[in-house]
Amino acid sequence: MSIEQSLSTEIDRHKAAIIRSDLSRPVKMAVEAGFLKESVTFFDYGCGHGGDVERIATLGAIASGWDPYFRPDTERKAADVVNLGYVLNVIENPEERKDVLRSAWSLAKSVLVVSAQVLLDYLGDKVVAFGDGVLTKRNTFQKVFKQEELKEYIDSTLGVDCVPAGLGIYFVFRRDQDAEAFRASRFHSRRSTPRVRLKIKTFEECESILQPLIDFVSERGRIPLRGELGNEAEILKELGSLSRAFKLVVEATSREEWDELIQKRKQDFSLYIALSKFGKRPRIGQLASELQNDIKAFFGSYKSACDNADQLLFSLGQPGIIAKTCSTSKIGKLLPDSLYVHISALEELDLILRLYEGCASRTVGRMDDATLVKFHIDAPKISYLFYPDFDDEAHPSLKTSMRIDLRDLHVKYSDYTESQNPPILHRKETFVAPTYPLFEKFAELTRQEEELGLLVNGSTIGNRKGWADRLGSAGVVIEDHSVRKTGVT
Repeated sequence: MSIEQSLSTEIDRHKAAIIRSDLSRPVKMAVEAGFLKESVTFFDYGCGHGGDVERIATLGAIASGWDPYFRPDTERKAADVVNLGYVLNVIENPEERKDVLRSAWSLAKSVLVVSAQVLLDYLGDKVVAFGDGVLTKRNTFQKVFKQEELKEYIDSTLGVDCVPAGLGIYFVFRRDQDAEAFRASRFHSRRSTPRVRLKIKTFEECESILQPLIDFVSERGRIPLRGELGNEAEILKELGSLSRAFKLVVEATSREEWDELIQKRKQDFSLYIALSKFGKRPRIGQLASELQNDIKAFFGSYKSACDNADQLLFSLGQPGIIAKTCSTSKIGKLLPDSLYVHISALEELDLILRLYEGCASRTVGRMDDATLVKFHIDAPKISYLFYPDFDDEAHPSLKTSMRIDLRDLHVKYSDYTESQNPPILHRKETFVAPTYPLFEKFAELTRQEEELGLLVNGSTIGNRKGWADRLGSAGVVIEDHSVRKTGVT
């Protein structure tokens, strides 16, 4: 690739990133899920001024939209992906609301993205009850759902089992296989492909044709079956069998790393199957052929996979298991009543803790934009904490938090953005895995602060003002994760 082509590609990526950042949250999540690729058709049902339509078209999809006020003359037509974004909230008539949901669903060839405002505890003093919804201070109607209520509403109206993608956002799939593939993908660990360690002549000569095999095993954790690999014939011609070819890959890389990757993939499937117990566990025929092959490779049969998953769920309910698992975790900051873990390290945790968090994310979708996950020990609850400046600020402030009670799936939201004295973090390296890019930088700051006695009596420095007083008394400031003396005490 020439310098000009490389530069053009980088510019295109930059433009695409800017466009995605301007998308509404539901449509952005559809893009991130891989639904809106080039040449895919997209229809925005209730598109307003059409901002999402224009941005999605720029990304290469075939996009159009209809709105009763701003684009009433546009044809309502079927599309691969249909978005019904925050439309249900503003329809006052209950029957009309259902008709609109059914109409949008009838147009979706592959997936319908449904989003609506959801009722959280912090909204309680900002709205007034009004009929089937609420009357806002601007005197406009808003039907506000609870998170779990919105799923029940979509499912009962359409006769489906929709999948939570985020708070107030659900994906409704036309095909069961697509729904299950998406559910399984939510627990797919991000693992690095083992790197080449030894120079083996045969491997070096065949590396280019072996790459698709390497990618497949990295993705699925198993050797492909006949017909699953595009260049299978080429590999067979050179090396005789896929098993022999992968053995060569292992010799050039690391057996231990491949075993670890394969074990993680098996755990990923255990999580997916275990959590399917809370809904209507799919029949084997409702799974895509790739998933069926995965399950057979890891567990021997679907029945064995389900039995294994049920045992895992049973173990989660054993008295003291969460406290014990948290106390022995090698990752995270342990306090008497909870364990705090950075979102990037979630996949590195014990399978029991991953399942514990999965019980919450099955309600609100994957919370990848959260910073920390709080595993409550004294009650069955999971909290997601948002520190948007975690990497950049030495002691970032808590902006928002969301707590999910696993007993009733009730969601409680807290907002600290206007607080003059929000909670802050210390010892950031304890939340992340040692492989985190900034681990050493965080750890070095903690060493400096410990040497100066800044972290003693931690109960008084857990908020912004208490920490500012401690720094002032010590005559120091913190700049770019480094302590500097001010000469003033």
